[in-house]
Amino acid sequence: MDSPRYSLEGRVALITGASSGLGAHFARLYAAAGAAVVVGARRVDRVATLADEINGAGGKAQAVALDVTDEASIIAAYDAAEAGLGVPNVVVANAGIVEAGRSVDLPADAMRRVVDTNFNGVYLTAREGARRMIAAGSKQSEKGRVILTGSITAQLTAQGDSAYAATKLAVQHLGRQFAREWARLGINVNVIQPGYIRTEIDGDWFDTEGGKAQIAAWPRKRLTEISALDDMMLFFASDASRQVTGTFISVDDGQSL
Repeated sequence: MDSPRYSLEGRVALITGASSGLGAHFARLYAAAGAAVVVGARRVDRVATLADEINGAGGKAQAVALDVTDEASIIAAYDAAEAGLGVPNVVVANAGIVEAGRSVDLPADAMRRVVDTNFNGVYLTAREGARRMIAAGSKQSEKGRVILTGSITAQLTAQGDSAYAATKLAVQHLGRQFAREWARLGINVNVIQPGYIRTEIDGDWFDTEGGKAQIAAWPRKRLTEISALDDMMLFFASDASRQVTGTFISVDDGQSL
């Protein structure tokens, strides 16, 4: 990975959904920029392997068990992080799931899982992080950073992801609500909305005829590279974004045009 443009030295970042995909990528990115990273997910074996990889490369990482649908699990993860690496002053609420299916077919339980993970989980993760930052003096330091992972589906309509897209639009507005509420407490809240990236969450969809047709319909006819998110994620976490809060930005290579 190339040298980062923004330094995160002295920062402690807690990242949810870090067992694969965007979360694991963000953990490596932040560690390379000098942050101590706390990687959390339900798949503890995966985040433990990731933490070992980062530590072995000269970074500083800690793995924690974390189920964002369970507030007690979130609190326990923050407790462990605080005891191990210090109070996180960067929180990346990234955990999310997809339950594909047309709205008339999607089971109610599947819809509840999407809402519980993609919205409630983001809310609870960010809230607990803010509580810890405030107690640690974020009002004085102005170093609190919360980054919510949204999606360009917040601005799109499609077949088969109505519940997912609706939660991502909710996350977009939640970011602004949190930003307003915490503005005088030294915590900045911003939302990054990635385009379609090849990750585990999508499985082999983009290798199917339907997936290939979707790619062909985009102006540049290609998936977004995961590295396209790097500069914005580093900026939002760094001191450089001191006066940036309540924003949401899409990084999608024009897919939403």
